[in-house]
Amino acid sequence: MQLVPDGIFYRITKYYKQFILVKRVCLFLFFAFFHHNLFAQNEVAPDGDKLLWVLLIILATIVVLAIVGKTNGKNQGSGKKAFFRYKRVTVELEKDRIYYPDNLQLIVKNKGNTDVDLDRPLLVFDNFWMKRKFRLKGFANYSFYPLYLEKGKTHTLPIDLNRFYSHDKSLKKFPKIKVVVYQVKGKKLGSTSVFLRKTLFKF
Repeated sequence: MQLVPDGIFYRITKYYKQFILVKRVCLFLFFAFFHHNLFAQNEVAPDGDKLLWVLLIILATIVVLAIVGKTNGKNQGSGKKAFFRYKRVTVELEKDRIYYPDNLQLIVKNKGNTDVDLDRPLLVFDNFWMKRKFRLKGFANYSFYPLYLEKGKTHTLPIDLNRFYSHDKSLKKFPKIKVVVYQVKGKKLGSTSVFLRKTLFKF
């Protein structure tokens, strides 16, 4: 006989109770609305009365969903799986100096309530008229991607600009660098950009 972890029974029981709660509220509002129409079918009432009931049903549903979401949010700290998942990733770029930096550091923070799989970041040199794009594989001949980033965790990647300049010296004329972070499935998670030198205008 195959054993099933206790956590699965807990989640099934929790989701079932939440479903029953939402179902009871919806049934209550439905019968209340039906009961009201049954006794008022011979009366002449403005159409706004029906609209009010519809708004009350929608509002009650939103309140129930908010309570369920809040309850699941409290359970995240105990390692329990959230009922509503959302992905929120912040992307930052730090320079070793303000102008003409030699090194950048990419900082990716997973602030959502679910884990994400990061694909190779896209590095873009931009001079307004032209863009040069490169895929970052890792650092110091080590490949990091695809990378599994757990919720609440931070990933950092050093970027040595001199390696790109040695490959193509014309890249030194590009005043702006942008980094775009994607999920393995192709969804864009976030981006950020920095200026490497002074420019007449920002773009």
